[in-house]
Amino acid sequence: MAATKPMGYLPNETPPTGQLILLGFQHVLTMFPATVFVAAFCGFHVGTVLLASGVSTIVALILSRQTIGKFIPLFYGSSFSYIAAYIAVATAMTGAAPVPFGPPLPDEVISTMQTGIIVTGLINVAMGFIIRAVGKQAVDKVLPPVVTGSVAAIIGFGLAFAALNLAAAGWGVALLTLLVTILFSVYLQNRGFIGMLPVLLGGLVGYVASMVITPGSVNLAAVGDAPWFVVPHITLPIFTGAFLITAVVSISIMAIATIPESTAHLYQMSLYVDRFAVEKKAKKYELDKYVGFNLVFDGVGDFINGLMGATAGTNYGENNSLMAITRNYSGPALIAAGVISVLLGFVGKLAAVVSSVPLAVSGGLAIYLFGVIGMQGIALMQEHKVNMFEPRNLAVGATIMVLGIGGNIGFAGGFLPIPFLQGLFPSGLPAIATAAVAGILLNAVFLIFDPAGRTATRRAPARRSATRRARGRA
Repeated sequence: MAATKPMGYLPNETPPTGQLILLGFQHVLTMFPATVFVAAFCGFHVGTVLLASGVSTIVALILSRQTIGKFIPLFYGSSFSYIAAYIAVATAMTGAAPVPFGPPLPDEVISTMQTGIIVTGLINVAMGFIIRAVGKQAVDKVLPPVVTGSVAAIIGFGLAFAALNLAAAGWGVALLTLLVTILFSVYLQNRGFIGMLPVLLGGLVGYVASMVITPGSVNLAAVGDAPWFVVPHITLPIFTGAFLITAVVSISIMAIATIPESTAHLYQMSLYVDRFAVEKKAKKYELDKYVGFNLVFDGVGDFINGLMGATAGTNYGENNSLMAITRNYSGPALIAAGVISVLLGFVGKLAAVVSSVPLAVSGGLAIYLFGVIGMQGIALMQEHKVNMFEPRNLAVGATIMVLGIGGNIGFAGGFLPIPFLQGLFPSGLPAIATAAVAGILLNAVFLIFDPAGRTATRRAPARRSATRRARGRA
């Protein structure tokens, strides 16, 4: 009896047309909740973000196929790591934080933030080429897990007060949304495709609950009035203005958190793809060899997002999980998903539905999602076994945490008031970006003046004296 052929697709394999479309839709359903959430929460145009997400995914996939001869199977959606930076810049420029799921920010604000997103893309491209030149280990010395993990943690925990402010719009609905989302995420895990949509399901429950508990909290009339077809709202980056440097520093420094995230996702995909290749008796893809190229493609994606007026992106862990579950690693299927995402950008009623989500619902979701971002930073340090009994690690982590969390929550808009830098930063230094830079510089001091080296030097004479005494006794 013939052996059963393993079901699934390797990155360079193309499913039949019908499957290709269905698999593409499944990818879009997986990325949709988080990508749209970031756009609507931070005041970006939802249609524009969906358009740019599709385009950046398609471009990255085509570049990987043309450059290394293999598709790197990743989907690019909105990154949560930049939320705090967007809110800080919007607050500085308008005097108030963007209204979650409300009207988009003024074009001038989005255009200013676009420049920061473009710089983020350039940083990713540069890091990709540096890694190809010097190797990932050298870069890890400059950006060790204690830095990247602490920065990821403050991004989430620094938004804690913002989440609670949203929840205060209706504590009953917010807490119900939070509880249901948590229960879905725990009890639906590994139960098929539905287990990958806890945030969407929790949001839907909160949405319906808000309609029942607080009549009038959901504006369905706006959904009915919205057109089916619209042209996405494209804005161009601007390279002048009082808040330009603030935006560039606040946003681009967040690449510190997304670079290790992107690299981890590549390693994860490489492991699963190679195991499946062995099952199919095919040649291994060994995608983990292309860490540098992967960051270059990430950077190109952010550059495209910045040109179009969309949020900065990252390759999505949700879609990685979907691929691992379904064993569908097909690059062409991901290109199909990118095309579908582009088409969704032209659906006007979609933005209206997203805008109708009550503040209390978004507050319940934000408590969970922002907390998870913070916990992932801690998990990153656990994964890399960061020794928190080591004084240098404690110093770096403590400095980043206090500057980032304290500054983001304790000062207006999350800006540290530094008078002598008022010219460059009219509202003050962005707390999270400042914390990240402080951590990098402090770590650099320890690299230049290595405490371990000095310790070894001090202890050497003592060891030699002990050896002589031992010899004398012998």
